[in-house]
Amino acid sequence: MIDKNEWLVVGLITSCHGIKGQIKVKSFSDFEERFLLPGIRWLQKDNEPPSKIELTSGYKQPGKDTFIIKLQGINTRNNAEQLKKYKILVKTNKLPKLKKEEFHLLELINLQVKSLKNNEYKIIGKVINLENEKNNLLVIELFENNKKVLIPFVKEIVPLIDIENNFLIINPPNGLLEL
Repeated sequence: MIDKNEWLVVGLITSCHGIKGQIKVKSFSDFEERFLLPGIRWLQKDNEPPSKIELTSGYKQPGKDTFIIKLQGINTRNNAEQLKKYKILVKTNKLPKLKKEEFHLLELINLQVKSLKNNEYKIIGKVINLENEKNNLLVIELFENNKKVLIPFVKEIVPLIDIENNFLIINPPNGLLEL
């Protein structure tokens, strides 16, 4: 289950845009409204405590996972430049409601990982983290050798996710777990 008092990183400020304090953000979220709808967001630099800020407007750059946003009180290029590499956070209690077969990526952490061995599904490890820079990757710790492997989070390799029963199934291509 998701801890209601935790933070979820939804974007990363990559650069400033123009001279009026607009900011370019790389999105890690499937919910575009996080960068389009005005309201409270939180900024965090490195591991400092998050600070509250008001998003006043935003739009998506065509064909990209980037948004141009405007934050209250950030009105010059210099102001915007200082926010480079800040993470944009939301509280996990503000996560959008999902349809029955949908889930939040955060819910995958600590799920048991099962894979087909000798015609039956065996637990081979657990999800310990998510990598989300370019594409979604599951960080899985394998029980047999405590090795950490990265698994692309795509339907072909992760065909089944069962949040209620605390497991997911992977069908890794040959050699992927040995990397």
